[in-house]
Amino acid sequence: MLLWFVIAYWLISVLIGLWAASKVHNTRDFAVAGRHLPFYMVTATVFATWFGSEAVLGIPATFLQSGLHGIVADPFGSSLCLILVGVFFAAPLYRMNLLTIGDFYKRRYTHSIEVLTTIAIIISYLGWVGAQINALGLVFNIVSAGSISKITGMWIGSGTILIYTVFGGMWAVAVTDLLQMIIICLGMLFISSQVSDMAGGVTNVFHHVASAGKLSFWPPLDLKEILAFTAAWMTMMFGSIPQQDVFQRVQSSKTIKIAIWGSILGGCLYFLFAFVPIFLASSAQIIDPEMVDRLISSDPQLILPTLVLDHAPLLAQVLFFGALLSAIKSCASATLLAPSVTFTENILKPFLSRRGHIKDEHLLHWMRIVTVVFTLIVTLYAINSKLSIFKMVENAYQITLVTAFIPLACGVYWKRATNQGALLSIVFGLVTWLSILIFIDDPFVPAQFAGLIASVSGMLIGSLGPKLSLRFTTQH
Repeated sequence: MLLWFVIAYWLISVLIGLWAASKVHNTRDFAVAGRHLPFYMVTATVFATWFGSEAVLGIPATFLQSGLHGIVADPFGSSLCLILVGVFFAAPLYRMNLLTIGDFYKRRYTHSIEVLTTIAIIISYLGWVGAQINALGLVFNIVSAGSISKITGMWIGSGTILIYTVFGGMWAVAVTDLLQMIIICLGMLFISSQVSDMAGGVTNVFHHVASAGKLSFWPPLDLKEILAFTAAWMTMMFGSIPQQDVFQRVQSSKTIKIAIWGSILGGCLYFLFAFVPIFLASSAQIIDPEMVDRLISSDPQLILPTLVLDHAPLLAQVLFFGALLSAIKSCASATLLAPSVTFTENILKPFLSRRGHIKDEHLLHWMRIVTVVFTLIVTLYAINSKLSIFKMVENAYQITLVTAFIPLACGVYWKRATNQGALLSIVFGLVTWLSILIFIDDPFVPAQFAGLIASVSGMLIGSLGPKLSLRFTTQH
């Protein structure tokens, strides 16, 4: 019966997404919903996009293993990212009236910088989208009692999400995100009340977690530990800022105030609700400690689903898996759309334009084709990846941290930032990051931290130093 409820909900949400496709008439509608989204929809789509599989499955599993110290990247870093976007980046980017984040690099620097940063941003989405596809396979496998394999579930999940995303674009994502935010909030709060009663109340769970030392947040006074802690925090907090999905929510807003406050409120809501699954996982240690001990060493991502299936009534199961599927779907649809739009606009469009002017309807057609291709690639990546959901998401943003963040921040707030500075920032950051990853097994300074420092150095050297006689420094 649970499986049939899940199927019914899945079909309804797909139909709603297809209905939203009637609003798509051009590339601007497809990419940024024609800049028509009101405040409540922007807030909902910011929250729902970020409240994905890692929030429900990955973060609680990591918390049980490492405590608050282990989840500094997400939700602490990721929620701060959204707040920083609202405070510092939403207004200046909204005023530029761009279609993609890659357009900023083209307008502020050169086409070369546009291409390099766009490639880095697209690569970063493999980990994030892959985590959602991985979780979809896991959920279908669980609710079908194993009759649907995890790999089959991945293909079913990615295929059905693709259906409404490829037709409805940002409009479909926004409309379904609104529905899914409501289901996430109601479902999580209801299941929390059920589990709280079984665990002896919120206070009992809190004391249990505190006595186990899970509430320790700050690292020990050891330089290597401090650097690792800071690097994890910065990876999500800064590396997530130069992302197309964040940019789309800013650009989709009806007004500049909506762009600012929708991002800030969405980030605050995400931070608060991210602790609900943590509470559920902590309660599981009291309700069924044997199950937790068994899964913590094999697959801790199964702890919450197993708790709900073994101990909760059918209504609670339906609401939990409805909320879980909502979280995954909203995140997956947004992160399938974002890199596809970016690749089409910033890499494919300039190539096609060399053969003559490309009409808007033809570009929209290409955006949909690229969305299909990217879905196939990321599903194959998810099937073959051995990383946990949390690690897939955390690692995704290292490349944008060391290549795209500094050119974006300096491009917005430092008038002396130059094309040469942006290029050296990308090259220095990327080479340093890759060198440490490849050649050093246990570095004292984490690779992404060293890459960020190198990126800053490249921007300063390139912008303040003498100009080199290279072709890219004169293009606009």
